[in-house]
Amino acid sequence: MANPHATADPDRIESADGGIGVSITRILKLLARPELARSRPVMVLAVLITLAASVLEVISPLIIGDAINRVNDIAGEEGAPYATAALYLMLGVGIRFAAAGLPQVRDMLFAPVSQHAQRVACVDAFGHAQNLSLNFHQTRRTGALNRIIERGASAIDYLIRFLAFNIGPTLVRLVLASIALGVAFDIRLAFIAIAAVVLYIVATVIITEWRVRQRRRMNVADTEWRAVSVDTLTNFETVKAFAAERRETSRYDHAMSVYNDRYVDAVRSMYLLNIVQALIMNGGLLAVLALSAWNFKEGTMQIGDLTAVMLVLLSLYAPLNILGWAWREIKQGAVDLEKLYGLLAMEPDVADAPNAQQLTSPKGHVAFESVAFSHDGRVRGVEDVSFEVEPGKKMAFVGTSGAGKSTLLKLLFRFYDVQSGRVTVDGKDVRDLEQASLRAALGLVPQDVVLFNDTLRANIAYGKPDASDDEIRDAARRAQLLEFIEKLPDGWETRVGERGLKLSGGEKQRVGIARVILNNPAILVLDEATSALDSATEAAVQDALEEASRGRTTLMVAHRLSTVRNADEIIVLQDGRVVERGSHSALLAKDGEYADMWARQAAQDQLQAAE
Repeated sequence: MANPHATADPDRIESADGGIGVSITRILKLLARPELARSRPVMVLAVLITLAASVLEVISPLIIGDAINRVNDIAGEEGAPYATAALYLMLGVGIRFAAAGLPQVRDMLFAPVSQHAQRVACVDAFGHAQNLSLNFHQTRRTGALNRIIERGASAIDYLIRFLAFNIGPTLVRLVLASIALGVAFDIRLAFIAIAAVVLYIVATVIITEWRVRQRRRMNVADTEWRAVSVDTLTNFETVKAFAAERRETSRYDHAMSVYNDRYVDAVRSMYLLNIVQALIMNGGLLAVLALSAWNFKEGTMQIGDLTAVMLVLLSLYAPLNILGWAWREIKQGAVDLEKLYGLLAMEPDVADAPNAQQLTSPKGHVAFESVAFSHDGRVRGVEDVSFEVEPGKKMAFVGTSGAGKSTLLKLLFRFYDVQSGRVTVDGKDVRDLEQASLRAALGLVPQDVVLFNDTLRANIAYGKPDASDDEIRDAARRAQLLEFIEKLPDGWETRVGERGLKLSGGEKQRVGIARVILNNPAILVLDEATSALDSATEAAVQDALEEASRGRTTLMVAHRLSTVRNADEIIVLQDGRVVERGSHSALLAKDGEYADMWARQAAQDQLQAAE
């Protein structure tokens, strides 16, 4: 059976051009941002501490080896002074402790910088996603988009830490260790150490490149698994309504099963990498110790020198232990950062013009002039629609489902741009206005008011967060909501639940109406605001809508014709075109499409009343 969800990836976001080099450049630009200016001294100090730790890591074995040689030289001498040797030994151990402790100090200092950089990047991406057009959000799942932002922020931390505090210092340590081995002991030791490290790095990079491809497959499966989870839990009401719990659980199981398979492949490849790395590391260590033992036999090295060589090599190998993981994380971090910057590079379908004007002191005059628009994937939208609404007047749109009623409202809000013609507010083309100022002049009450999982106070004040208590109370009173709120045990602090699901349909609608009243828009837009309510609730909400529309230009889409009979003008749409227009009485007198719709609804109402 074909998977109904196996369609083109709706969450796909193209990666920005990149690679590790470009990712490093992006990180440097991020760290150079003004928001991180106060952290730059800490960044410089962190780099200096890292370099100092690398130098001490190489010096400490030499001092410890010299101390052991001194102990060996004076061994057996009667009353021999051990104080100098002990001092050297303590100094070597102290330096070794400092070399191990300084990176911890560095991480303590750098943690706030890393978190601040991640926050700046996350806020940029989140804000940019908010500014993308409605079409972007309608085609992508929340969970998948959130994962892209999260991974991109984590990539910043990985890249900073591994490139600045692991890979870079390891290369510095390799150079210093090679010089120390060659100058202090035997140049052949330096060559062996370099050869082992180079072989280790080459093998690690080759295997890790293969692992990165597996990691990408795992990430795709991970994104799908998380998206399915969020999608199902967010829409749990629909799932329950269709008794689809078992089917959704099966879909979740399938997504997690695919992720598990990808995860197992990635983990097994990691074990292979660890085996190869251990083989090369121990082979190099064996070769160095064998040569050192030969030199000791020949008398060119002392016992302490063998200890020093072994400690130098072990200190060099220590950071290499995580090179495969670090390289994979760096590569994956670069990929994740490319995704994040791919999101940031996306342009909204609807954007403010460079010279966009603010809509100030809106009067509420609305006009559509020969407007045509069609959604992607639809044969018809709206075509050649023209009308004008004077300030304070009420215009209603009626018609069958899919006739284009709600599309007209979306064009007014400029969620989409018209394909021909123009939409004007107060005589200004909405494409020439700043979207924020345009939408501030519009107040929307949709068919299903979606609320935030917050208090009633916060939801009503959402459009005007600085509103006073008296203003919020007045808006609730005018929306016929005040008495209901004051009877609640927690009153204004009552939380409404996910998407307002703790409230009834009528209560949610009135919260939406109160929110609009508080925002005091010049133009009120009602998109089938009562069609989902029962008759008794509809009557109460309709009274609140009448209060909200008083003194404002009102555009309303309605399914129930009884709610639009008082409109100044009614436009009847069919297949995206205007087929009739006029007042309620004039349209009934025409005995056309509107009169037919009215008759059908009246007959249906009579039948329901009889039942």
